Amino acid sequence: MSVLIVLLLLVIHMSELNGEITLPSIFGDNMVLQQKSEAPVWGLAKPNSAVKITTSWNNRTYTTRSGSDGGWRIKVSTPQAGGPYSILISDGKPLILNNVLIGEVWICSGQSNMFMPLRGFKNQPVIGSLEYIVTSANHEIRLVTVPPKASLTRQGDFDGKWEECNPESVSSFSATAYFFGRMLNQVLKVPVGLIQTSWGGTRIEPWLSADGASSFDWLTVPSESSISEEVSRDLPTVIFNAMINPLAGYGIRGVIWYQGEANRNEPEKYKDLLAELAHDWRQKWNIGEFPFYYAQIAPYNYGSNVNSAYLREAQLQASEIIPNSGMASLTDAGEENCIHPSNKKVAGDRLAFLALSKTYGIGGFPCEGPVLKEMTVKDNLVTLTFNNAPNGLTSYGKELSCFEVAGENRKFYPAIAYITGKGVSLFSPSVNNPVAVRYAFRDFVIGDLYNTEGMPASSFRTDNW
Repeated sequence: MSVLIVLLLLVIHMSELNGEITLPSIFGDNMVLQQKSEAPVWGLAKPNSAVKITTSWNNRTYTTRSGSDGGWRIKVSTPQAGGPYSILISDGKPLILNNVLIGEVWICSGQSNMFMPLRGFKNQPVIGSLEYIVTSANHEIRLVTVPPKASLTRQGDFDGKWEECNPESVSSFSATAYFFGRMLNQVLKVPVGLIQTSWGGTRIEPWLSADGASSFDWLTVPSESSISEEVSRDLPTVIFNAMINPLAGYGIRGVIWYQGEANRNEPEKYKDLLAELAHDWRQKWNIGEFPFYYAQIAPYNYGSNVNSAYLREAQLQASEIIPNSGMASLTDAGEENCIHPSNKKVAGDRLAFLALSKTYGIGGFPCEGPVLKEMTVKDNLVTLTFNNAPNGLTSYGKELSCFEVAGENRKFYPAIAYITGKGVSLFSPSVNNPVAVRYAFRDFVIGDLYNTEGMPASSFRTDNW
């Protein structure tokens, strides 16, 4: 053993003897704790020692003992939103966390469309990014990013830190997450903490824990291996282990999710996988059925044999079976030749509408687009009625171009469609006895049906062919 290694081990050992408090990266200066909650705080200290936490907002001291491995965990009572505050943690040697806010905390997760930074990807812009970056300075919005990583074993930490929102920090932060948090902050007038943990090109299965993945007989939870240093990010559980487990238990209000493109070829499984993801993470946090809102993938020309509208349909169906959830439709926001739509503000805003309405109880506006209620047929005329459209429907003066109708031969033809006082009526001269209707049910479309407040209808169909 080299002298350098011996010295390093000695330094580590002396640090352990001195008992310096260490915290995972999710705790630190500039962080946001969930308001009006029992927020857990955890870390390492001297083994079998008394650990004290004093919170400046109420000058209350909490005490526990670390275990034989030095691990400890304390829940602290948080007040209504405010700050900045400080937190003193000590096992004899103090550690102070400064500039701590109390507010609303959200996990922001998914694949590349959640990962896409406000400055955009190379050759792929975000509309208005320069203005939003330049005007982003806001000490009430705090950001932390979990870097992409896969692991066969559960990790307890990640390499990252909380930062105040400013042009430098937000330019590389998730655009969708930022627009979501920006609107919450503007409307609720409270601090907002955004935890970005996303990774481009990832499937949903790796985001499940071992417990979640074991719910499906077609998934195999990988075993730990000390031989291979390379871990495929497509394996079930490996992203959960590295990018969700270090956060599990941190005080949050809810989760926003933007993923599905990588699973577009298996739409028949996705509904159940998404429902299990929400259930799985809720089990790991153990704070009840916290809000779970997600963005429907936007239309795009994948050029494959599987129509991605089936995946969008699965996402719509999932919203009906996941408690305390909601889906933001993006049927009008896709781009035919770019899988990363440039209008990220519409995605973040629509996710925020869901939270503001369903979680924070603000009324007076719809948070979801029209959803098919009933189809009736008389002769060759089909009439559709919709939920989530109390003030009616609109196409903003454009011709409805996304409806198709089929007869018993299951061959779909473009439909002539128009908005009425009851909903939408449509027909095709090529279909005398219509039995099925589809709307925006292609890989790439530009949706054109909205309620009058501007929320778009999802892709849907009345058949099960």
